Amino acid sequence: MVRDELTDGKQIGQLLSSEIHGHERGTLGKLSVTEADADVEPTVEGAFAYGIDVGGRGGDRIASAYVHPDRLRVKFEVGVETARKAAEADGLRVRPKASEPPLTIVFVENGAEVKAASGVLGAVVEEFLDQTD
Repeated sequence: MVRDELTDGKQIGQLLSSEIHGHERGTLGKLSVTEADADVEPTVEGAFAYGIDVGGRGGDRIASAYVHPDRLRVKFEVGVETARKAAEADGLRVRPKASEPPLTIVFVENGAEVKAASGVLGAVVEEFLDQTD
């Protein structure tokens, strides 16, 4: 039987990275994938795959992507409340972390959720840019 749903964490991470790279304009066009590890191997704890920065290399880090065998985990370091609300609105599994500083973890559990995850990134970028203007 053929599986229609992509559930490999590394491939989900590659899809999200491609989604970011594919936008030259608009909100997502302001993002860059940085410190990418093309040879990353998924781990149960989650292996760092890449950073997501506003403004390119040397820009401001808004999130980091970690690959697990069966999902991608995106850790939002800014716009944590916006990320939580946008992820919940799009039906993504989300976990706020009451750490210092606070974080929001968004789980992308299949390829179909990549569009929703890019929407969360867009919402966080909009808020970030509004605050830095």
